[in-house]
Amino acid sequence: MKNWIQIITIIAVFSLLAACGSDDGSSEETTASETYQIGATQIVEHPSLDQAYKGFQAALEEQGLEVEYDFQSAQNDQNNVKPISDNFVADGVDLIFANSTPSALGALQATDEIPILFTSVTDASGAGLVESMDDPGANITGVLDLHPDAIKKTVEFIAANFPKATIGTVYNAGEQNSVAQIESVKEAMEGTGLSLAERTVANASEVKDAATTLASEADVFYIITDNTVVSALDSVVGVANEQDIPLMVGEPDSLKGGGFATYGINYHTIGYRTGEMAAEILTGEKTTKDIPVEYPPEIQLFINKQAAEEQGVEWNDSWDEDAEFVETE
Repeated sequence: MKNWIQIITIIAVFSLLAACGSDDGSSEETTASETYQIGATQIVEHPSLDQAYKGFQAALEEQGLEVEYDFQSAQNDQNNVKPISDNFVADGVDLIFANSTPSALGALQATDEIPILFTSVTDASGAGLVESMDDPGANITGVLDLHPDAIKKTVEFIAANFPKATIGTVYNAGEQNSVAQIESVKEAMEGTGLSLAERTVANASEVKDAATTLASEADVFYIITDNTVVSALDSVVGVANEQDIPLMVGEPDSLKGGGFATYGINYHTIGYRTGEMAAEILTGEKTTKDIPVEYPPEIQLFINKQAAEEQGVEWNDSWDEDAEFVETE
């Protein structure tokens, strides 16, 4: 009797194994991970914008998304901006990452359907990118690169440490974000005793001459987050070091290039937050309409001690406690 039971058991086991081993395609499910196509564009390549792009990529990688990027720089040529996004539209990308105000404007002109996520934009409403911070519009949203208090605090720093100074600034009047910032600088200067000397440029090759002519008037340089000037910041740094003129800048990455001080933000951080938004959109959790435009996180004082020494800045001991220090690269 036991032998018959053993034989029946063996037959049952082999039958089960045979059934499990048969592969008719119905017993297994293969789930291929989706690969998303992202067109990434910025007006020019410089440290701040590059860090924002790296932050954007890092966020999507940490979310576990498979992404293929088509990165295109406009090489600081406005004529290249819209054609780049036109090509993204023709290629049928899933999302456009627009890293700067001109790039975001070009993307919005190219499509009202493909989601656009922007960062490194100073004044999204003023530039006509969004209807409002809370209600950005049909297919666009993102993260600004200017904290509401950044310019005010920077001007207060200048007034406190360089009283009655003339501030020399160079910017591209063709960049809407720069015009908005200069207006904010002027507003912040009211009642401080500071004065402003301006030079405008159309391209990076004009920056050195503009800074040189300003040197005879300026007690302090202040370079805002103007893409044209920041891409040629070394020209301003050279003049500042030669003439012992403290160089205030608009963001910490410019300190690594030789600026002295700023109240600023981390561009990697705003790029990362934009990447988190992109992940929500790509996976269908949200649409651009569901995500308000965001300001960057809180700001703080950053100082480059080496630049301070090279630019003849008299050290204030309170900065040792107040500032985060950045070194020249």
